[in-house]
Formats: sequence, C-alpha cells, structure tokens
Amino acid sequence: MNDTKVYLILKRLVDILGAASGILLLAPIYIIVAMLIKVEDSQGPVLFKQKRIGKNGKEFNMYKFRSMVSNAEELLIDLLEQNESTGAMFKMKKDPRITKVGRFIRKTSIDELPQLWNVLKGEMSLVGPRPPLPREVAQYTEYDRNRLLVVPGCTGLWQVSGRSDIGFQEMVELDLLYIKNRSLYFDIKIMFKTIGVLAGSKGAF
Repeated sequence: MNDTKVYLILKRLVDILGAASGILLLAPIYIIVAMLIKVEDSQGPVLFKQKRIGKNGKEFNMYKFRSMVSNAEELLIDLLEQNESTGAMFKMKKDPRITKVGRFIRKTSIDELPQLWNVLKGEMSLVGPRPPLPREVAQYTEYDRNRLLVVPGCTGLWQVSGRSDIGFQEMVELDLLYIKNRSLYFDIKIMFKTIGVLAGSKGAF
C-alpha cells in the first residue's frame, strides 16, 4: 500500500483542486437538479444526508441529491427481504422508493455530485473504497474491515469494474486490491475510467 508522505500530499492536493473545480463548473447542474427535485416532491430536502463510515471506522455525514421519497429510510425495513445484492449491501433494481428524477440522476450518477463537498472537507477522496453504512459495517468480518484503512472515495475500482453487478465479496477484494496498489497514477487511471462508465448506465441503479 502506497502511504508515502509525498503520495498522500499529492493525493490531497488533487482532491482539493478537483473538488473545487468540479463544484464551480457543475454549479448550473446543481441548481437545475435542485429545482427538479423540489418540483417532483416539495416535502423533502434537496440534499440527502446519510451517516457513513470513513477511514478507521470514523463516522461522517455523506451528501447526495435526494433520489428517493422523503420517508425512504422508514420504508427500507419492508424491502430488506427483496435485496438483490449479497453480503452487507442493499440493492434493488426496481426500488419503489426512488422518484422519477431520482431514477435519472442515479443512472447518470448526478446524485453523487454533492460528495465533492465531502472531498473538500477531507472526509472523502476523489478515489477510494465507497464509504459503507453503519448497519453494513456491523456485519463486516475482520477481513472486510480492511477496506476502512484508507479515506473512502467518490469513485473507485469497484465502480469501474461493474458497480452494482458485482457482489459484496468481490467489491471487498477490489477495494483491497486498490489499497494494496494505490498510487497517483492508479487514481488518475480510475478517474478517467469513471468518465467512461458514466457515459453508460451499466450496473447503475
């Protein structure tokens, strides 16, 4: 695992510059999406704040554009038995909680854009393992917890390798592979691959 001081400094510099530039360039999209969310469902907030687990098990609030109905978390209990993923993840292709606008911004990953604020705050990186939910971490084995050794990311090896088409254990293996081999070159390569993935919708739901 590349934890040299130079790499970590450069990675943080890329995160700050990339996140700040992204927020400025994508500001019109932020505004349009916020308006569409409110038009479809005026009851809930534009941004969805969710507790996630970061580096070394530290909890933080991760931001997303809200893509579900206002009471989505309450409805989850009744849907758990319809989970289409494996292990400590919940995925459902035809999740009834998702709004019309939400389905579009999920397919295009636009819902993830507010996480650039998490990157600026240092809670996330542009590249790294996706931050899990507390209830997911509660089911982790000691081996699975190794994916929490680094700062979580907006995108990662899992996203460019199949996303939701990949099961939990495969995701863990991909994350650990990234952690073992991470470097600035590897990070940049993943970011460019992410652009290609976002051009389609395969594995996104």
